Amino acid sequence: MNPLLTPFDTAPFSKIENSHFQPAFLQAMKDARAEIDQITANSAEPSFENTIEALEFAGQQLDRISSVFFNLNSAETNEEIQKIAQEISPLLSEFSNDITLNEALFKRIKSVYDQKETLELTIEQQTLLDKKYKSFSRNGANLNDDKKKRLREIDAELSKLKLKFGENVLAETNKYEKHLTNENDLDGLPEGEKEAASQMAKSKDKDGWLVTLDYPSYIPFMKYAKNRELRKELALAFGSKAFHNDELDNQENVLKIAKLRFERANLLGYKTHADFVLEERMAEKPEKVHEFLNELLVKAKPAAEKEFSQLEDFAKELDHIDGLEKWDGSYYSEKLKQKLFNLDDEKLKPYFKLENVISGVFKVAEKLFDLRFEEVSDIDKYHEEVKTYRVYDTSNNFISVFYADFHPRKGKRGGAWMTSYKPQYQRNGENVRPHISNVCNFTRSTPSKPSLLTFNEVTTLFHEFGHGLHGMLANTTYPSLSGTSVFWDFVELPSQVMENWCYEKEALELFATHYETGEVIPMELVQKIKESSTFQEGMQTLRQLSFGLLDMSWHGVDPTSITNVKVHESEAFKGTNLYPETAETCMSTAFAHIFQGGYSSGYYSYKWAEVLDADAFAYFKENGIFNKEIATKFKDNVLSQGGTENPMVLYKRFRGAEPKVEALLERAGLLN
Repeated sequence: MNPLLTPFDTAPFSKIENSHFQPAFLQAMKDARAEIDQITANSAEPSFENTIEALEFAGQQLDRISSVFFNLNSAETNEEIQKIAQEISPLLSEFSNDITLNEALFKRIKSVYDQKETLELTIEQQTLLDKKYKSFSRNGANLNDDKKKRLREIDAELSKLKLKFGENVLAETNKYEKHLTNENDLDGLPEGEKEAASQMAKSKDKDGWLVTLDYPSYIPFMKYAKNRELRKELALAFGSKAFHNDELDNQENVLKIAKLRFERANLLGYKTHADFVLEERMAEKPEKVHEFLNELLVKAKPAAEKEFSQLEDFAKELDHIDGLEKWDGSYYSEKLKQKLFNLDDEKLKPYFKLENVISGVFKVAEKLFDLRFEEVSDIDKYHEEVKTYRVYDTSNNFISVFYADFHPRKGKRGGAWMTSYKPQYQRNGENVRPHISNVCNFTRSTPSKPSLLTFNEVTTLFHEFGHGLHGMLANTTYPSLSGTSVFWDFVELPSQVMENWCYEKEALELFATHYETGEVIPMELVQKIKESSTFQEGMQTLRQLSFGLLDMSWHGVDPTSITNVKVHESEAFKGTNLYPETAETCMSTAFAHIFQGGYSSGYYSYKWAEVLDADAFAYFKENGIFNKEIATKFKDNVLSQGGTENPMVLYKRFRGAEPKVEALLERAGLLN
């Protein structure tokens, strides 16, 4: 019996074999098509219930199978799974097109949509109707047959190209290893980092030390290693992923993806891919994104140039460095930070044992939103390292299943993300609760030390947990409007706002205790964390803006004349460059957010959401960071509402006014 085709609650990982996926997908697509046929064959007049609602709940089994499979392809993949993904993705793309280009189905949807003024629908039902109609009209339902055929071809090709792009980046990351046998090459690295490098070497049956391009290995090396030549080698390896003119090169994939997205947008009547995407975002159009990014650029650039000049002077004074290069940035920034604030990650890490930070984020969620996390061992998992929890509220109502997966592995892509295995929705009188997962790549424990997080890893954990809360606390009727199913430039608000608690004494005292002595983090360190939080904020902002501008340079223009990825990228970075250009590196070929993930024309949304989060947290600060009334307003108007209403309406209901960009500039110290 195929475990994916028998009804399951939590994903039956231990029963699933790779051979189950393909037949499960094919059967689930067949069943979903039958459900669609039932809707179109209905002789009754099209109504909200028999058409829109019926379509919303069609294909649920296929959605569950997809979430299990594609989450595994990100967190625990192998060659066999990647091969299945390459075979299945075009079929899913074709299936999706079969629905959105189904004329009989669209006719029924349009019939309901045309009479929406006379139907007595709730706000959520109105949103669902709008969303369903747009998902068809924005995906070719109004096109003639020739154009529909071309749209199908584009979508099938894009689904393959995006997968290939991601596979190449993962393969490049896994391929590079720097094997060191001379301990002097590790000069400057803290003991814990050396031990981790030694452990990494042992795991590969090698003597000495191993440094890789995984974040927990790469970032500390760039931050602490004195050997400038080695830093250069690593930086160039990291910055040139999928840019080697070999079988793992992504240049052609980047050009094809950008050009196909543009052609697709044109087919649908949009000027560019960005025009198409932004119609369904708070920003609405590319001009508004450029205006927003450039407004911040004007404020950040003078500060960034001043900070960079200070860093150059410092490197010259310390080590007679005549020109700062990209591989010097982290190293001298860390040294300067230590000098200015007498603060470095090594002083902080003993207070951030992973288990304590997890317990801390749970306590913050309990104080704000009345949640209780119970670790359990009876939920199936895809890897032994995954932790599983059942989440309840203080009245003992079941809220969610929560999976947490914290360390890098060979089959796991880099970075950190939140995902879902089952959405929340209400049907037949039952409120079906969600299954949410956080996946990160944090420093592992070593034989002598537990997993101790850098402060940056602490904020990452809080960030992903904020997304997790958005999923867990969902309380809507329809799955496609539930949890993080919101406008992309709104989705980062719950995650980014949670990071603010990491800087507050009241929150840190709940979990930041020394892993050996149990001593609570000293106030002076808390003060230094706060003081240093705006250190090089101008440079950080410039970096984020450069990524947003690069994204828009691929997607907010006609890319058909672009022939050289590197030349195009250098042009896009012109106004934001601080360091000298390096010919060997290229960001676009490994920029998975925009070429593999869902952030094309959307990278600006990190900064956009920072405006929202700074403004939202200012409200907490004015009234107490654990103020129950405000936390409840945030839960009731933002976290639980998903995409049921326009996000600005939801935000104003929580805050009482629209967000002000000044809140972000003030927090970042960029107002003067």
